[in-house]
Amino acid sequence: MDLDLAQVRAFTTAAGLRHFGRAAGELGVTQQALSKRVARLEARLGVRLLERGDGHGVRLTPAGERFLGPAGKALEAGTAAAAAALAAPGPHPRVDVWGHLYAPLRALAQVLADTPGLTVETGTGRDHAAVAEALRRGDADAGLGRVLPGPAAPGLSHRLVRLEPVDAVVSAAHPLAGAARLRPADLRDSTLRCPAEPGRLDFLTRFADRFGIAHRTGGPNLGPAPFLTAIRDDPACFSLLPADAVPDTAFPEGLRFVPLTDPTPLYAWSLLWPGGPEGTPGLRPLLDAFDRTGRARRWLEYDADRDWLPEGGLSAVS
Repeated sequence: MDLDLAQVRAFTTAAGLRHFGRAAGELGVTQQALSKRVARLEARLGVRLLERGDGHGVRLTPAGERFLGPAGKALEAGTAAAAAALAAPGPHPRVDVWGHLYAPLRALAQVLADTPGLTVETGTGRDHAAVAEALRRGDADAGLGRVLPGPAAPGLSHRLVRLEPVDAVVSAAHPLAGAARLRPADLRDSTLRCPAEPGRLDFLTRFADRFGIAHRTGGPNLGPAPFLTAIRDDPACFSLLPADAVPDTAFPEGLRFVPLTDPTPLYAWSLLWPGGPEGTPGLRPLLDAFDRTGRARRWLEYDADRDWLPEGGLSAVS
């Protein structure tokens, strides 16, 4: 029996999310169109796969439970076949990054190093919103940065690819500079320095709110070197930064990085792209490469008793 992969994808997405409305949003189609695709698939198979509940919720029938696993494999095979057909040399996918102080290109560089033969072009965006707009215009194929909590932007999908611990960076003259480790609450009497106006930086703002850091300051983003120099010259302030986010040669002398524990704050990196969650055939090699590197480097390890995410937990960002 021949199957329409668009219908199969409609079913697997609705089955995975247990909701027609959210599934339609993931695939970038109307709920009516998604429902018709599932109904046509059921008519072709001659069995009901999903039971519609109250509102837009659904649950799998016994036939749906049996069909779901093989259906996912059929979609993977279809994606692989399309990728093989398009494997002739052509333009490389463009990845725009944002969150430049935290150096998102480090993660991309590690993925490329782990994946011989994978090549991308890179660009920069001002922030999440600017990169999302570039993706909708077709100016970029994917984005890499911090995606704010909540549903994906219309017409886009995102996937968590890395949870990165951050350290406190302080002046060597800061009262806590000699500590081997710090708890976030230990910084309560210090001033959080931000690389922009504090209210515009979601991660740092949520950190300060959660751990009672009342004193915050910021200014124009002039790049890592001026920002770190300002921290070095002010023994009362601190900021958060992955310890390897900037090459050692870029650090002004007189700075200290102190690991944070109890809990350890994690910065969540996500990939963002246009279309459905499976990605286009041209983008699949990049998505698969992030998956492999993430598993090998244990990028997605999270322990709710040990770590802190500003969204309140892993499920809110994955």
